[in-house]
Amino acid sequence: MFGIGDRLGIDLGTANIVVFARGRGIVLREPSVVAIERRTKRVLATGREAQAMLGRTPGNIVALRPMHDGVIADYAVTREMLAYLIRKACGRRALFFKPLVVICIPSGATSVEKRAALDACRAAGARHVVAVEEPMAAAIGTGLPIAAPGGNMVVDIGGGTTDIAVISLGGIVVSDSLRIGGNHMDEAIMRHLRRVYNLDVGERTAESVKIQIGSAMELEQELEIDVRGRDAVTGLPKTMQVSSIEVREALAESVRRIVEAVKAILELTPPELAADIIERGITLTGGGALLSGMDRVLELETNIPVRVADDPISSVAIGTGRVLDQLDVLRQIQ
Repeated sequence: MFGIGDRLGIDLGTANIVVFARGRGIVLREPSVVAIERRTKRVLATGREAQAMLGRTPGNIVALRPMHDGVIADYAVTREMLAYLIRKACGRRALFFKPLVVICIPSGATSVEKRAALDACRAAGARHVVAVEEPMAAAIGTGLPIAAPGGNMVVDIGGGTTDIAVISLGGIVVSDSLRIGGNHMDEAIMRHLRRVYNLDVGERTAESVKIQIGSAMELEQELEIDVRGRDAVTGLPKTMQVSSIEVREALAESVRRIVEAVKAILELTPPELAADIIERGITLTGGGALLSGMDRVLELETNIPVRVADDPISSVAIGTGRVLDQLDVLRQIQ
């Protein structure tokens, strides 16, 4: 049997990686960013240290996100990032006792994308790897009664994907994975600022704007903030005042596509399960669940109660941690 410190649950997200250690809870929460030396491909920094370098590196160093749309875009860099996280979570024990790892993948990932995630985790130092679909992990993490004969609907809005699923009797009945998430919203803000103000900003600035004044529906009191960037015409530093109204307009397309995808899944849901969902409501998780008014928009469009998970950013990682306690699953792979 494995020791307490030798079981890890990893939410391998496009924007952030969250690591859950059995018996200790969440031990790591790092941005999915790696800084490498351009010529030798040597990893120089990982996580927060690498994120601080985004848009600020000299020519011989590049800071990048090895995950794109919820799946691995750069296998070698992802492997190095996972190895760093496993060493940091397990300490020196990882050198002698390779951990068992439960890792999350988007529900729409292909078999090739799933295999790449499993192989990268093994190459990074895991002894055994179990894959769990993100909406299932999110449902477990939020405490939904997924094993019971009744419909549970989860909408997990992550950095690269939005996973939507209806779960009953421990299995996914219908699901969809939309390649839209928080990163796409950031890009929409960047495009808006460039088109309207000729203002170039980086990913971190766009994300900050989204967090501070972004919304999915009208606010009781609209907000304004100063945004600093570079003038796309003159190339000089520039500051512009941006309102929550225009940020909401920039995010409208992403919000609309998520709402349409939720409606499409509800249309495919068997009638008995649909009746359960009307009674139990829709559970919203992921970083996108924190966008002001997102739950209210879904509620108005579907006429179904929507609740945001208590800790939406950690729900998937907590779910992987609870999967670690399912000994019958672990015995099958030992």
